[in-house]
Amino acid sequence: MPDRHDPPEFDWLYGKDAPPDPEPTRVMPRAPRGDHFARAPQRPTPPPVAPTVTPRKRRRFPYGKLVILLLVAWIAYLVVVPILAWKRIDQVNDTPSGQRPAEQPGTTYLLVGSDSRKGLTKAENRRLGTGGVGDVGQRTDTIMLLHTGSGPSLLLSIPRDSIVPIPGHGTTKINAAFAYGGAPLLVQTLEQTTGVRIDHYVEIGFGGFVNSVDAVGGVEICPTQRMVDRRANLNIKKGCQHVNGITALGYARSRHTSGIGDIDRAKHQREVVSAIGSEVKSPWTVLNPFRYWRVNMAATSSLKVDKDSGVVDLARFAWAMTRVNGKDGLTCSMPIRDLAVHWDTQRALALMKLIKTDRTGDIPKSLCQPTGMTNP
Repeated sequence: MPDRHDPPEFDWLYGKDAPPDPEPTRVMPRAPRGDHFARAPQRPTPPPVAPTVTPRKRRRFPYGKLVILLLVAWIAYLVVVPILAWKRIDQVNDTPSGQRPAEQPGTTYLLVGSDSRKGLTKAENRRLGTGGVGDVGQRTDTIMLLHTGSGPSLLLSIPRDSIVPIPGHGTTKINAAFAYGGAPLLVQTLEQTTGVRIDHYVEIGFGGFVNSVDAVGGVEICPTQRMVDRRANLNIKKGCQHVNGITALGYARSRHTSGIGDIDRAKHQREVVSAIGSEVKSPWTVLNPFRYWRVNMAATSSLKVDKDSGVVDLARFAWAMTRVNGKDGLTCSMPIRDLAVHWDTQRALALMKLIKTDRTGDIPKSLCQPTGMTNP
């Protein structure tokens, strides 16, 4: 018992001013046997949360870059192929002796089709009906002037039997100039006779001619009668028809199926050359890489150009050859007065004057006839 003399703060023990009962003590539930410590109530475990995965952005295929790369490669191909073709072409001297006409506006090419069999085997010669092997002679059945400038392109045939003065050899057939002195003498003869300055020279043999036709898939010709000529290996019907290189060559060489012989042959030659040009300018020539290769390489085995020509000059020549037919150009024969073949001096000089001054757009029909005669 506490002492009555305890300090006043213990008076509550004796019932005086007892403090209120303290808040009842919470009794923790008894832990089950075996547990050494009471466990607090546990919260339910939340389900596992899958980690957030950021979706990877799908990389787009670089179509734009691919198109640009293909375009660059294609342009390179278009440039490289003509350069490769150019390296296979022979260059010859065509510079004539003596005084030459002064420089003239526009560009005039001399196109010669020679009887060269270069690159042809015996079997190919038999197939083409050309006879001989290799360069068996120095002759030409095709002589043409191609003028290109401010007006329409003009393709003018010079009949190979034209009677003209040849320097150092008197007056005789013009193709004799090629036989006597090759390209230089032929250029000199034409320049002194016509007054037209020849800027570039292009010569093609039989094999190149055939390959050029086949490279464009053949051409269309329109003979006005049936033509059978064993010497030219030719047998075709009348009317328009699609032919291959061999038939086109025979058509361009034949002169024994017509009453006007060489005059008609020159007309057929312009027809085939124009048809080749028309096929070459087709968009398919550029879009088809195989055709583009064939067209560029076709004539290189038997093609010769002058030493002053370059890739650009030959490209301009090829482009002009695609524009000598229809409304884009003119195809004519040298004006003649008879089948002997003598030139019609008055009309020939008038035509040459328009060529020299680059006024092909002013050439009247009377000066540009398929046969060269006033009554074709």
